Amino acid sequence: MLSAIAFYDDQVLDPVLLRSFAAVADTLSFTRAGERLGVRQGTVSQHVRKLEEAVGRTLFVRDTHSVALTADGEAMVEFAATILDAGDRALAHFHSVQVRGRLRLGLSEDLVATRLARILDRFRRRYPGVDLVLTVGLSENLEAALDAGDLDLIFAKRSPGRPRGTRVWRDRFVWVSSPGFRLDGGPVPLISYPRPALSRATAVAALEAAGLEWRMACTSGSLSGLRAAASAGLGVVAHAETLMPDGLVPIPGLPELDAFDFTLQTSRRSTSPAADAMARAILDSASTLRSGV
Repeated sequence: MLSAIAFYDDQVLDPVLLRSFAAVADTLSFTRAGERLGVRQGTVSQHVRKLEEAVGRTLFVRDTHSVALTADGEAMVEFAATILDAGDRALAHFHSVQVRGRLRLGLSEDLVATRLARILDRFRRRYPGVDLVLTVGLSENLEAALDAGDLDLIFAKRSPGRPRGTRVWRDRFVWVSSPGFRLDGGPVPLISYPRPALSRATAVAALEAAGLEWRMACTSGSLSGLRAAASAGLGVVAHAETLMPDGLVPIPGLPELDAFDFTLQTSRRSTSPAADAMARAILDSASTLRSGV
């Protein structure tokens, strides 16, 4: 795909540099990018510097405390994803015979209902020999199934204090409901997944820490159920900020909620080329998943 290749001074942009750039763009940390790629932080910094020299633009604004994308860096995210995707599809075409079999993949409900269809479509085209078995559920239940050997890979939420797995991106919970919803001064009406959902535990802990009374106005095991209840004005939902369902809006006046991580976790009992391929596909597309582009 020639349109996916960028040239500067008669040189093709090096995919190695682009992959380091993409990892920093996803994590907003040179240290975590190095951990993800299995290289030193200094190597990642060198790759990004070479890429900036190649395009003649500054891609990140960085100091001792933070890393942020510039406007040119935001543009490079899409270019890098396109180029890396083309390269991966080319390799998969010639090596797909090596990636076959069944992949038992566990996914959080909110991911399935929002952004993941594009990733699964790309994976299907890259690895047609892999048969997917999808399990959708609460993150805590998916993790238990992974530990029991019933799943090969899960893409789910996890508290930052529990470091197991590879972070895809850090998110935070926000209170959402219908545009016309207003708190009436009584107990906060909560709409939530059933126990042991992380969002439920986070919401209840925040309300109780703030000394606010609450009641469980609606419980549903599916995002479609939570969205319907919220759209009807039954109460508020603690939901991932970057995956906010259409039609729902942030609700002010409630205590701030904790951050969490979307993580990839593989089975400790066994590994498979299919699980590794899916993990790479998700990590390479993390910026697209997070931004909704």
